[in-house]
Amino acid sequence: MKKILLATVTLLAFAAPSFAAESGKTVGAASSFYLVQDTGTMKCQIVETQPAAGGTTKLIGTAHPTKAAAETALKADKACTN
Repeated sequence: MKKILLATVTLLAFAAPSFAAESGKTVGAASSFYLVQDTGTMKCQIVETQPAAGGTTKLIGTAHPTKAAAETALKADKACTN
């Protein structure tokens, strides 16, 4: 009985770090920020979800890892009329 208990405790001691939260990510935080343009008004905005194909908005560029990077891209984009 002691051998089984010792084996279980040892197994859990080695497996516990694999249950830890992912490093570098905050729970509930958006993983990407997107710059989208309304095709009717030509105004751009930053959103946290990728726009669906065929909608009234189009994706400008690629996904940005931070909101600050998306804001920089918004200021630099000449197609946006903000």
